[in-house]
Amino acid sequence: MFALLSSRRFAPLFWCQFFSAFSDNFLKNALVFLILFRMAGADALITLAAGVFISPFFFLSGLGGELADRYDKALVAKRLKFAEIGTALVAVAGFALHSVPVLFVALFLFGVVAALFGPIKYGILPDHLERAELPMANALVEGATFIAILLGTIVGGLAFASGDATSLSLLMLVFALACWLTSLFIPPTGQGAPALLVRWNIAASTAALIRHLRSDRRLWWGALTTSWFWLAGAVTLSLLPPLVKNVLGGDEHVVTACLALFSVAIGVGSGIAAWIAAGRIVLRTTLLGAMLLGLFAIDLGWATLHVTVAPVPGGVAAVLTSALGIRVVIDLAGLAIAGGLYIVPVFAAVQAWAGADRRARVVAAVNVLNAAFMTGSALVVAVLQIAGLTTSMLFLLLGAATLVAAFIITRTMPAHQN
Repeated sequence: MFALLSSRRFAPLFWCQFFSAFSDNFLKNALVFLILFRMAGADALITLAAGVFISPFFFLSGLGGELADRYDKALVAKRLKFAEIGTALVAVAGFALHSVPVLFVALFLFGVVAALFGPIKYGILPDHLERAELPMANALVEGATFIAILLGTIVGGLAFASGDATSLSLLMLVFALACWLTSLFIPPTGQGAPALLVRWNIAASTAALIRHLRSDRRLWWGALTTSWFWLAGAVTLSLLPPLVKNVLGGDEHVVTACLALFSVAIGVGSGIAAWIAAGRIVLRTTLLGAMLLGLFAIDLGWATLHVTVAPVPGGVAAVLTSALGIRVVIDLAGLAIAGGLYIVPVFAAVQAWAGADRRARVVAAVNVLNAAFMTGSALVVAVLQIAGLTTSMLFLLLGAATLVAAFIITRTMPAHQN
């Protein structure tokens, strides 16, 4: 781990991804807090915020994969991260105006940059690292992502609570600049497929990616399996703030603490998965993670199903030291650790199975499916919330569906994993 983190082959990408994830989640969580505590009855809008950020992955991942394979991945990363500075300026305008619509636009633009960067982020790792280093590298990238989510959540919550638009704006710009500066140190990769014709027709490029992915049974299985992780994660993160506020009766500090706990636990689960793998592809860890994820989600929904909310919002000590609060904390931590166990092995497998000349496009195709699952789930959950399903009921539904997914994973897991 320390050899990777101190290596020029990996460290610049690690920090670039860290700063990028911080910016994305700082903005998203500041927007969630604005909706949750300033707009009554807007749970569905919180769910849609996640859908707005992830929707560009559905129609731009194909283009991002072709650009990453056609051109030097490091060069594309530098240009994308420079463009992200302009996106940060849109967010600054939204904070200055206290405008939810402008912040939604900024969130969408951050999603555009992230969609184009996604195939580079994971496709570049096998270009610079040995196969045995991939599980640890993926665990570190996942860990960095969720630690950045943690910090973005905490800082976004504190800045929102202070009501200081200047601090919000300054932080957005500082981290956008840091992201671009670290991208300048990513080593060049060369062109993976110099003869590749980049298709600017995003529908055609996306359809071609999906066709290629479906032609390889192992890659298709890996794509669908990773997509369920991102669906479960997106639903959980969208349901968590209203669960804390409307069911536990917590204030914005309790929401921040729970999101922080979730982010740290994902990093812990990712580290455990890398330790179990020890440089190998061990897909049974994914199966274990799926079963635990489903069980913890069901217990979380059941524990909060018939709770009467306190009329006055409570702080961290009052809410999270109660019997119910402790159970919710255990369920959230267990759910997140299970998520880390789930995703690291299967994504390392997808990277290892993809050919060097098509790796970025394979990652892009996986991102398309991930985005389709997340965007679709955001719309379905928003509709169910409008129809009257409570947050607890939705956690029960998520847990049951994940156990079904675990059964399917068991029945379809590739026998040959190397």
